[in-house]
Amino acid sequence: MAEAAPQYLALPSGLLELCALLGAPRDSLRGPEQVAQKKGVKSLSSLDPEVLSVFVPPFVTKEDSQPAGVSCVTLGKTRRRSFRKKRERPKAEPSKGHPGGPRGQDPEDVGIPNGVDLLALPQLCFPGGVCVASEPKEDCVHFLVLTDVCGNRTYGVVAQYYRPLHDEYCFYNGKMRWEASGLGRSAAGCFVPFAVCVVSRFPYYNALKDCLSCLLTHLKICKDFEVDNHIKDFAAKLSLIPSPPPGPLHLILNMKPLQIVFPSRADPESPLIDLDLHLPLLRFRPEKVLQILTCLLTEQHVVFFSSSWALLTLVAECFMAYLHPLQWQHTFVPILSRHMLDFVMAPTSFLMGCHLDHFEEVSKEADGLILINIDAGSITYSNDEDVDVPDIPLLAAQTFIQRVQSLQMHHELDLAHLCASTDLNEGRACRRAWQQRLNCQIQQITLQLLVCIFREVKNHLNYEHRVFNSEEFLKTRAPGDQQFYKQVLDTYMFHAFLKARLSRRLDAFAQMDLHTQSEEDRIDGMLLSPRRPTIEKMASRKSSAPHGAHRRMVVSMPNLQDIMVPELPPRNSSLRKIHTEDCGSSHTVLDMPSKLTYTFKIPEIHFPLVGQCVQAFHADCVAQLSKAMDSLAPENSVLLARYFYLRGLVQLMQGQLLGALLDFQSLYKTDVRIFPADLVQRTVESLSAPERAQAERTPELRRLISEVMDKPEDVPKADDRVKNFELPKKHMQLDDFVKRVQESGIVKDAGIIHRLFEALTVGHQKQIDPETFKDFYNCWKEAEAEAQEVNLPFSVMEQLDKNECVYKLSSSVKTNRGVGKIAMTQKRLFLLTEGRPGYVEISTFRNIEEVRSTTVAFLLLRIPTLKIKMVSKKEVFEANLKTECDLWHLMVKEMWAGKKLADDHKDPQYVQQALTHALLMDAVVGALQSPGAIYAASKLSYFDKMKNEMPMAVPKTTSETLKHKINPSAGETFPRAIDGLLYTPGHLDPAEKVEDAHPKLWCALNEGKVVVFDASSWTVHQHCFKVGTSKLNCMVMAEQSQVWVGSEDSVIYIINVHSMSCNKQLTDHRSSVTGLVVQDRAQAPSTVYSCSADGTVLAWNASSLQVTSRFQLPGDGLSAIRLHGGRLWCCTGNSIVVVTTAGFLHQELKIGENFKEISTSFLGFQLVPEQEQLWAACAGYDDIYIWSLQDLAQPPQRIHLQDCSKINCMIRVKKQQIWVGGTGLSQGRSKGKIYVIDAERKTVEKELVAHTDTVKTLCSAEDRYVLSGSGREEGKIAIWKVE
Repeated sequence: MAEAAPQYLALPSGLLELCALLGAPRDSLRGPEQVAQKKGVKSLSSLDPEVLSVFVPPFVTKEDSQPAGVSCVTLGKTRRRSFRKKRERPKAEPSKGHPGGPRGQDPEDVGIPNGVDLLALPQLCFPGGVCVASEPKEDCVHFLVLTDVCGNRTYGVVAQYYRPLHDEYCFYNGKMRWEASGLGRSAAGCFVPFAVCVVSRFPYYNALKDCLSCLLTHLKICKDFEVDNHIKDFAAKLSLIPSPPPGPLHLILNMKPLQIVFPSRADPESPLIDLDLHLPLLRFRPEKVLQILTCLLTEQHVVFFSSSWALLTLVAECFMAYLHPLQWQHTFVPILSRHMLDFVMAPTSFLMGCHLDHFEEVSKEADGLILINIDAGSITYSNDEDVDVPDIPLLAAQTFIQRVQSLQMHHELDLAHLCASTDLNEGRACRRAWQQRLNCQIQQITLQLLVCIFREVKNHLNYEHRVFNSEEFLKTRAPGDQQFYKQVLDTYMFHAFLKARLSRRLDAFAQMDLHTQSEEDRIDGMLLSPRRPTIEKMASRKSSAPHGAHRRMVVSMPNLQDIMVPELPPRNSSLRKIHTEDCGSSHTVLDMPSKLTYTFKIPEIHFPLVGQCVQAFHADCVAQLSKAMDSLAPENSVLLARYFYLRGLVQLMQGQLLGALLDFQSLYKTDVRIFPADLVQRTVESLSAPERAQAERTPELRRLISEVMDKPEDVPKADDRVKNFELPKKHMQLDDFVKRVQESGIVKDAGIIHRLFEALTVGHQKQIDPETFKDFYNCWKEAEAEAQEVNLPFSVMEQLDKNECVYKLSSSVKTNRGVGKIAMTQKRLFLLTEGRPGYVEISTFRNIEEVRSTTVAFLLLRIPTLKIKMVSKKEVFEANLKTECDLWHLMVKEMWAGKKLADDHKDPQYVQQALTHALLMDAVVGALQSPGAIYAASKLSYFDKMKNEMPMAVPKTTSETLKHKINPSAGETFPRAIDGLLYTPGHLDPAEKVEDAHPKLWCALNEGKVVVFDASSWTVHQHCFKVGTSKLNCMVMAEQSQVWVGSEDSVIYIINVHSMSCNKQLTDHRSSVTGLVVQDRAQAPSTVYSCSADGTVLAWNASSLQVTSRFQLPGDGLSAIRLHGGRLWCCTGNSIVVVTTAGFLHQELKIGENFKEISTSFLGFQLVPEQEQLWAACAGYDDIYIWSLQDLAQPPQRIHLQDCSKINCMIRVKKQQIWVGGTGLSQGRSKGKIYVIDAERKTVEKELVAHTDTVKTLCSAEDRYVLSGSGREEGKIAIWKVE
């Protein structure tokens, strides 16, 4: 037998924490029986219940082959006490009596789990008291939620049953006494209630109810002295069952006659659902459900009432599930016994449950309670004056009600066309599958409700400084919704929700928000400019109008030419109805793809429960799990991970610590989300010296041990506080001012804030006083509010693009086109004429030729006038703007300059930044209110000055080749360097949503951040998520569903392209992973080769993630790897080595033999198979060197790169082109440059001035486009057309 686990290794508990038998004390039953027999009464007075027996695991010791009696204690009234398991227990002596018989132990050996109070448990198991009856009653169940002082919850399922009592105070065997004796019911005597309570750490309400139902069939027909043994065997069986890990694998236990299913959580963040979530919807109308949810969201004093003890807990738990991922933070006691009614006097928020008999008593005794009658489906208040429950937001409520009404909640309708099932378990399985589908639909509906309510919270968060601007958020809410949000924002529940948002947790809320976001939200993810209502949103406000603006409703993406911006799916079509504007799809339930579930049948457990039987059970579990894993398809890694988890747990219980660690190591690289890090750490600490030495000799375990043991113990806890935005109270230097502006949500870009600081401190000491900041902030918010109130007629909206916003309106002025207000959007200027509102186009910013501020004589006055000359029109637009003229002059010139730069550089971000500058100018002028205000605002004319002072034209070749620029750092406080790019083509996979099937661009930023763009529209598909915390060196698509990312921290992270999550990590490298290459095969799974800086090369099976081979190259500095002709080409800095896939040296190109005069190294290389050539770049040289693959010993050819100072990267495009990225001079300035070389002619065809910073990385998109990523000074991606 394997060495047992050391005593101090606390193994994870199974499904059962405790099992107890409860009932009336034996000595209290004599009187009731005699009274019943003499008087023939049907019901007797209630008795006080107590714990009769307690059963706590473990039920067998590994040292013994006999059952351990330490877990079973029979208690009398005089022996009730608090029990603690002894820390040191001597090895038990073998039993000298009947084999398998119980051994007496001191009751103090019983360890009662934390959170289970044996003194309170009888009251909860008999909340209505123990009522002895004169005739038998039906068995019944109810459910408990037990909470310890730390807030940890355990869950109880209680089954009550009746047995007849006779003179000798013991129970008859077999049939009930009145049946056995042939007597009538009137002479049957007493029927005494007993309860069996199972306590678990998991809320398996339905599963444990089924288990207890099976147990009762045995308890009713057994002898008195056999009751404890039956319950003990039952408890022992449950204690051996491990809890299934989160995911699609459910466990099945044969309890005879039922097959019991123990479902798992959908994912680690989700609650475990083992109840019927539609129960409240059967009792309450949807409007009432919303009322109850509002009571919970505003943290009221809530009391449920029902005549069914079971419904109290089930309905309360359903509402807890409806709130997910928000969590109830207060007291939760769904069942109060008759002795606990004073709990409802608690001053804090709570959710409790009482029997309906106590409704009047509770309503009179306490004020301010929300009284919810489950049986009647009604809600009342104990004191109307003290309770203020607002209505849930109207739009969210309407959508929720319509979706609930579309649910099919009657299983009988699904069964109407089917034949009756003749198999009990088959019928139960059918019902369970139906319930699972319905539960998923209900969870989607309630989650959509929460997203609809709280979606716009993210618009008022500052992630860098963890600030929520609650005041501004409330201002954006509809007047009728204000009271709801004011109350919710003050709750503990919402505060915890804010913490999760600010930590960017990708929980169910975030995923639903992402899935249902509108096209406008997707575009906003790429914009730097402040938010304003778009024309589309304005039109949706006018939902009552029969027509809509649809003539020019297209997404405006400047100068994309043949890169078309596709229309997104119909759910984002223009001018949506108001009821669907922010709540995802329409009234019907959102169609989410159904997730496959699998089952694993637990082997039979044999009795008597002795050590050999337990070991046999564990061995059977391991064998069946291994068999299931062997028959599993390699690509089903999700299920494989669950098998690794379960087998690891079982091997721990066997004492096979090294085997368990190997399974956990496999789990770590298969699905890190369910990796039990604490358990693995405790297992490693419990290894004996020989085991630890053996583990250190195993490479797989050595890395796992270092992962879990080498983490610093005193890691400072991250500051997760949420701060509410407050105006400053003291003077601010530049750094503090930057922080304050970012916290306010006005602008995040540090460069723009520096310019704002200069503007607000012109002529003053370089600090800003609180009053100036307050004035500036108020002016900004007033302008924001005014823009929200802009209401354009449809005739005007028809002339505008749907994503345009009106950012600035002048006062009413006289112009040469009529009287009206000048309106500025991000694209154009137009006149909103007075009288009958109409649209007069002034000019798009692209079409402006000249902007002048002048004066026009009117009588004796000189009126300041703005003149705008257009390229395509001879007529000059004139507007008598008077005092506003200078400000409009600055704003229009800045927008004009920004648009010109955007067109020249194919970068719409310039327009967004110019717009921000213009709006800041407006706020600065409004805040300063001084003669120097215009001069101060001119400090923000950044692009206008750039246009005038540095009129550097973009080279023609660059302009013709460049198609577009995107910014993966949009919304960040500063640009981030682009460390890697990967383009993945679109695949029409049934598992994907429509937009997921689009091609994607994966962008690796610093500190392990990855941003994903939809490459069909260049909009953000997935905002920044993390894979580790180190620099990412390389990316490759191994299979259609996997993107592999190599990191500086020596880990290969695997991203699932469907879920956009990183759950797999390969940790076999010991140094920075520098290269990845895929060898595609027609039949077998792909092979991925990875290399690390220490010279290690590994070959991986892309499906099983197993290392199929490994070899070591001499020396360090391995920086790149290529695959050609069945051989691996490896760049080691000093040489390029050609090896077989098994690692045998074939050729070597040493750099020292070609460059003897200067010490250098290879920076990178490309293979050109068509020309049989190797192209390489060397450090310190501005040339590309070309060797013939036929003979690497021959001197290389050389291609000089004009004005090149540094080479960073090169790629092969269209077989005959080599694109080289680096740094070079352009017009006397250092820029990021790309050299396009013809591989046949060996000439530089193009020099492209790509970025203001160096070109760090290049990638090809199907040989149609090349994408270049720049350094941190610019942090943008350029998209180039390949010719």
